[in-house]
Amino acid sequence: MQELIPDSDIFTIDALYYQPELASIHIVKSGDRISLIDTGTQYSVPQVKSALDKLELEWSHIDYIILTHIHLDHAGGAGALMELCGNAVLVVHPKGAKHMADPSKLVAGASAVYGEKEFKKLYGDIQPIDSDRIISPADGETIEWADRPLTFYDSPGHANHHHCILDHRTESVFTGDTVGICYRALRYDGRAFVMPTTTPVQFDPDALHASIDKIMSLNPKVLYLTHYSALYPSTSMIAGLHEQIDDFVMLTQNAAESHGDSFESTLSKMIEEYLVRRCQNELPELDINIIKNWVGLDANLNAQGLAFWWQHRRQA
Repeated sequence: MQELIPDSDIFTIDALYYQPELASIHIVKSGDRISLIDTGTQYSVPQVKSALDKLELEWSHIDYIILTHIHLDHAGGAGALMELCGNAVLVVHPKGAKHMADPSKLVAGASAVYGEKEFKKLYGDIQPIDSDRIISPADGETIEWADRPLTFYDSPGHANHHHCILDHRTESVFTGDTVGICYRALRYDGRAFVMPTTTPVQFDPDALHASIDKIMSLNPKVLYLTHYSALYPSTSMIAGLHEQIDDFVMLTQNAAESHGDSFESTLSKMIEEYLVRRCQNELPELDINIIKNWVGLDANLNAQGLAFWWQHRRQA
């Protein structure tokens, strides 16, 4: 556990999802009260317990468990944590609430993507949450929590059930997957390679562009990404993210036109090669094998999401 920004009372926990430093959970602390933002999976619960122990706090000190969205690398541990945190309320986007109360469709969808065996390995059991313990703030609504109000902003594009959270005390935003992903391994000397995530099945490039602009209009001092943690934004970084989204769309069109309906594997290779080249250009100091390893983690899922979007768009 690390408090990356001094005196922020925001602590990063490694969810240990798939591999270290791929997904983070954030503890927001106000006195002896806690809000937890994103949960990792049920296998992340010991990580949260260890962090609480270091802060000399208990499960009962957690007031809110907040999900940026309900993809299971962000929300898979919510049910297990809610059982442990008897005082906690789950905060989730209005379009995601019913799926946390009855996660059967979430499980079926993720199992279809990963296969049942890999699903169990990654996520374990997904437990339902009593709907009476779930709240869903509207776009722009503020929860007046302790001495640090939290405001929620609808931010579709990566997923329809996505919102970002502004912590007024630090002027920081917890962005989930809306403002891209930026692994620690892809940072060097104050510079960082940020890339979009277009995983299945609700990618919408126009909505994602708009959501990024919406979040950046808040003038956040720090972005807290689930993949992975604190990032100081810059104009060039955000411009590059917009450019990549447009390039992803162009690559999808090219792959579809040259390979017909069975273009996912080609698109995956194209996306990976594109991101490797771009990262090399932006961070030439990094070892090429490190770049390939981290960029390659997302290429296939990104291609699946882009292919689904393209096919749906063409049929509309």
